[in-house]
Amino acid sequence: MTQFFQIHAQNPQKRLIDQAITILQKGGVVAYPTDSGYALGCRLGEKKAVEKIKWLRELDDRHNFTLVCSDLSEIGTYAKVDNSVFRLLKSHTPGAYTFILNATNEVPRLLLHPKRRSIGVRVPDHNITHALLDALGEPLMSVTLIPVGEALPMTDAEEIRDRYGAHLDLIIDGGACHLEPTTVVDLRETPPTIVREGRGDTAPFL
Repeated sequence: MTQFFQIHAQNPQKRLIDQAITILQKGGVVAYPTDSGYALGCRLGEKKAVEKIKWLRELDDRHNFTLVCSDLSEIGTYAKVDNSVFRLLKSHTPGAYTFILNATNEVPRLLLHPKRRSIGVRVPDHNITHALLDALGEPLMSVTLIPVGEALPMTDAEEIRDRYGAHLDLIIDGGACHLEPTTVVDLRETPPTIVREGRGDTAPFL
């Protein structure tokens, strides 16, 4: 049965965050709010959870999954970051960006693009997301909750429950989110490449 938690967007209740972490640690799939729409998330390396997310979003093996990280130091564990990339990340995190980088060996193989060994990383600007990450102590494997055939992410937890409730272990209602998805920037080469224009300003990368 799907759990549905109403968590305060500014002051997340520790009791509910702890319950959410228990669900994640048991291999659950969670819908949670970010600074650019709701996302689906699970723990790293949870193969069944990853496969469920792929099925819900109808994703193939070429889709870049995103590691939602608490800060820059955590990004450095899972992605290869040189000095110039570090400066860009420092200037634009937290924020509504997803950055494509080369992955380190810490990233489970099932999350990697099969040919490029790349991974998406991001540090959202959202209190509930950070409360989850702080309590979990590691990144969340995540994808934006964009329904199949649509262009924009879902922004309302009640609608998520109506549409996906039978397939999720937890939905966190943190109120309405911004409608635009993240801006996706590929930082593996110079100059950077804008993969998707979204909420984050693209001007610094052009």
